[in-house]
Amino acid sequence: MALRRMALRDFVLVQALEIDFQSGFTVLSGETGAGKSILIDAMQLVLGARAESGLVRAGAQRAEIVAEFDAPTAPDSPLAQWLHAQGWEADPADADPTLLLRRTVDVHGKSRAWINGSVATIGQLGELGQWLVDIHGQHAWQSLMRPATVRALLDGYASAQPQAQATGQAWQRWRDALAALEQAQANAEHMQQDRERLQWQLEEIGRLAPQAGEWAQLDQQHTRLAHMQDLQRAASHAWQALDADEGGGALRALTQAGHILAEHRNIEPQFAEWENALAALADPLQDIARALRDYAQAQEWDPAEFAQLDERMGQWLALARRHRQPPEALPELWAQWRAQLAALDAGADIPALMQAEQAARAQYQAAAQALSAQRRTAAPALEAAVTTLMHSLGMSGSRFAIALHTLEQPQAHGLDEVEFLIASSHSGAARPLAKVASGGELSRISLAIAVCTSQLGHAGTLVFDEVDTGIGGAVAHSVGLLMGRLGRDRQVLAVTHLPQVAACANGHLLVQKTVAQQGASSAVQPIEGQARVAEIARMLGGDALTPTTLAHAQEMLARAAQALQAGADTAPAAAAQTPQAAKAGKKKTAKGNPHA
Repeated sequence: MALRRMALRDFVLVQALEIDFQSGFTVLSGETGAGKSILIDAMQLVLGARAESGLVRAGAQRAEIVAEFDAPTAPDSPLAQWLHAQGWEADPADADPTLLLRRTVDVHGKSRAWINGSVATIGQLGELGQWLVDIHGQHAWQSLMRPATVRALLDGYASAQPQAQATGQAWQRWRDALAALEQAQANAEHMQQDRERLQWQLEEIGRLAPQAGEWAQLDQQHTRLAHMQDLQRAASHAWQALDADEGGGALRALTQAGHILAEHRNIEPQFAEWENALAALADPLQDIARALRDYAQAQEWDPAEFAQLDERMGQWLALARRHRQPPEALPELWAQWRAQLAALDAGADIPALMQAEQAARAQYQAAAQALSAQRRTAAPALEAAVTTLMHSLGMSGSRFAIALHTLEQPQAHGLDEVEFLIASSHSGAARPLAKVASGGELSRISLAIAVCTSQLGHAGTLVFDEVDTGIGGAVAHSVGLLMGRLGRDRQVLAVTHLPQVAACANGHLLVQKTVAQQGASSAVQPIEGQARVAEIARMLGGDALTPTTLAHAQEMLARAAQALQAGADTAPAAAAQTPQAAKAGKKKTAKGNPHA
């Protein structure tokens, strides 16, 4: 899943840039201040880094970055499954599927993101970026002084991230159970007061037992009984209007009108239609008249029923006023109090809470001990792999070691504190990196660790941003060869100022800065042939190119190609070696082992 192409528009010093990337090892070089890290910054942004308005080129309104990667081809791969779950999988009919990431930032710092043309969050970009690119910055060695970073590197090498996550989750469950127990113990007296208050309130409202919807029914029934005489009178008058005994009702008038129309229907056909329409009205009106008569005669005033209803409503209103609630809210209030009392009863069960805390603690201990076992198994393999690479980087005789200290207090990350150590000789005592290694040595150690951990990762592209700072000469040549060999299996991009490193690449991008009236701008272009020889010569001796520097550059390129060819079968195997393979290949005893 290599990076295929990037397009930048109005980003920092770049007005417009499109560049295609090749597989293998590619370097980016250029004069100081030319903007060599612009592509790396753009890559980090499109992979979810924090956006700022200062990233927009002066005079523009919006910066845009597009990155195109190979799409995963195996449908059962974790990345393919993640893309499918999000609805971002490539078109199955596409013979050459790609993964397209796009991000914009405007002058106000507002950012938007897309994955395969669909809107995405910045968090989703970052999650996807972990599968695609692994970036190592020029100050990566500083992170080797941070316990969290060191621990994460060892866990990554040990493939222990799932166990580390499970340990963190078990830790949180234990802390939650412990907090619930401590809260219950501290609030036992206060909880008893709350329980007594709720029990009294529930006893009072339980006597009323208000039901959902009951208040609306009571109110409607009370209103009807209060207006019973008016309702009877209205029904009687309506009945008389339809069917009066004296013959003045609407039904009799309807019948008379029909007879009048019937006498003339032979002359006017329209009269027959009207007669039929009037006849059709007669039956419904008679039904209504009978219903009104029955209602007027059947309704009787019941003082006892009205008094009972009035008393019930009074109880509702009194309880509602006491608790400052509308009457219709009493059923919900009753349910809330029952739930609160149930929660108090459950929370006050201190023996049950103690049992839950003990079970959660045991689960955490089991998870943390399993994590420690994975770390102690992987540590010797990582030590050997990093030590081997350190020797190839000009640190012969030095030894890399990992110390695992058991913490006095358990933590979310487990029971261990991890520390990286260095010994100046195989027999010498290993000491913390910061107390022994120089800046250049730290850079090389950081590179060796990055290579070891990256070899076992899933990112298809490795990026090294000036990680070769502080080295030179034969060591720089070794670094270049190491990256060149890495490039056989992975796509490797490196920002460098060292000609020895650049000479080992199979691709070379030149970053140049120009200054005009409109302002400064940076451009990136691939170089090869004599242009590449000239750039290597510039890196060797400055802008003044001479036959000597050009010849030296040509010789350096030839020597690098020869060394890479000679070492075609000697890729950094130690870095790729899994902890399981290392354990199988070399048995270690606990005696004298700092991990035992």
